[in-house]
Amino acid sequence: MKFKGLAVLLLLAGSAWGADIDGKWSGSLSTPGGDFPQNFTFKADGAKLTGSIAFMEGMDVKLDDGKIDGNNFSFSITFDFGGMPFTIAYKGVLANGQVKLTGDIMGMPIEILLKKSS
Repeated sequence: MKFKGLAVLLLLAGSAWGADIDGKWSGSLSTPGGDFPQNFTFKADGAKLTGSIAFMEGMDVKLDDGKIDGNNFSFSITFDFGGMPFTIAYKGVLANGQVKLTGDIMGMPIEILLKKSS
């Protein structure tokens, strides 16, 4: 009986976290050429994360391999860059109503702080 109660509690905790990540998030990527807006849409389904990023005006890119582990999550995006596929892997942490994303673009680490859009 105690095991069932614990399982239900864990399921509810996971659902509550998923509700926190669900929605639209925005921030900006700082580069030497200026700041570039970053707009993500996230949707949790248990331990799976789906969604997209509005990478450039009118160019939504689907999230691939999205995984959730507690407050940590990861995903990648792949887009066409002049006929060549280009993949960026991200890791994120949800804490205090914000998402801190880190990634790597061709050996250059990036960091983006996202806030939930209303």
